[in-house]
Amino acid sequence: MSAVRQCRRIWESTGRCRFTLRHRRISATPRPADGYLSDVRKPKLSASQIAALAALTPASDPIRDRLRSTIEIYCVGGAVRDTLLGAPCSDRDYVVVGARPQEMIDAGFTPVGSDFPVFLHPIDHNEYALARTERKQGLGYKGFVFSADVKVTLAEDLQRRDLTINAMAADAQGNLIDHCGGFDDLQSRTLRHIGPAFSEDPVRLLRLARFAARWPDFSVAPETTALCLAIVAAGETKALVPERVWQEISKGLMEIQPSRCLRLIQEVGAWSDLTRHAPPILETTLGLLDQMAASNATLAQRYAILIDNSGQPLGSQDLFKVPKSCQELTQLLARQSQTLAPILSLLKDGADDSSAATLLQWFVQGDALRKTDRFLSLLGCFEAKGILSQTESAQLAALLAFLQTDAATAAVAQAASQAASSRQPIDAAVFNARALQLSLHPFFQQS
Repeated sequence: MSAVRQCRRIWESTGRCRFTLRHRRISATPRPADGYLSDVRKPKLSASQIAALAALTPASDPIRDRLRSTIEIYCVGGAVRDTLLGAPCSDRDYVVVGARPQEMIDAGFTPVGSDFPVFLHPIDHNEYALARTERKQGLGYKGFVFSADVKVTLAEDLQRRDLTINAMAADAQGNLIDHCGGFDDLQSRTLRHIGPAFSEDPVRLLRLARFAARWPDFSVAPETTALCLAIVAAGETKALVPERVWQEISKGLMEIQPSRCLRLIQEVGAWSDLTRHAPPILETTLGLLDQMAASNATLAQRYAILIDNSGQPLGSQDLFKVPKSCQELTQLLARQSQTLAPILSLLKDGADDSSAATLLQWFVQGDALRKTDRFLSLLGCFEAKGILSQTESAQLAALLAFLQTDAATAAVAQAASQAASSRQPIDAAVFNARALQLSLHPFFQQS
């Protein structure tokens, strides 16, 4: 049985099919006083909500005003969702109904879409996409054929989206257009797919996981979880390229509770497909990631912890074609961990005559003097793992900063110059000078 057929059976069995294309055209319906347009439900919106929705689409715009009056423009997706949640929204996306690509260009919009007509507003640079439908014709997230015919309705465009809470639209008067029940799901804090077409794009599974991490108080509808299992069973997740996977995984790692993102991916069986059969993520690792999120750790730190604490081989750090910063910190964490024992002893038991050189060697091995910010991120990883205390991490950071003072830098430069004049090994002279300067820090003087 195909994934779509499985999903359609799941969908029909749950009685959740609330979507219909038999709604009247939005422009032809009377504007109700409660600010909500739907033949299915009409919840009461507050005056502030209506005003906030209206503000998403200014009534007058010098570029949009050049379009025919019969062309309809709606703010859609995340901006509408976040406005109703009372959350800030930085990006606004719009759907244009009844327009042709050339009309958009003639009005002054800049075409940017390669697969379907998407345009940028020349002033505020928001995206305006022609209403479109899509049809699946192959595996993966690229296997789609799009139609942006002038006759495509807003309802048809909303139907192709992933989750109900992302399929709401608002017009310039603050009316909410919600054919899919997104408002109800916002109220009940539920992440629910719109229909069987959800299974056609495996990236939607990753987006679902990311949204679960963003809103810890939202639950995933059981029928949506079942649909994700069908997506994996059909082999759709195996068709995703690493770069596209990383795009969603990285966003999930940076959400409020990244453990929910990775746990959902793992529970539906997608983790093995996405990582070429990497071992399951440990619960302790997921807990660490949530702790790092609470402390505003960087993406590189979170990824390094994910790989290092999961017992993955070092080569696994390139599973998703991750950025160089993530690769480097992951490798550094693995390498510096192997030589950390003497440093821990030094911090706990006190220094001896060779301690300054030992610590300096560890700094040099980690390229701490050249890439200080990265090294401080490393210390943050050790602190998150419980290997270093906050006090010990701060002590190491202070010792590193002492090596970079003007006085220490000048002394090292003088030693390098003298070595060059006497034709002595410069690297050895620089190292010894730095070790001497480090030994002058009060930490070593008190030991």
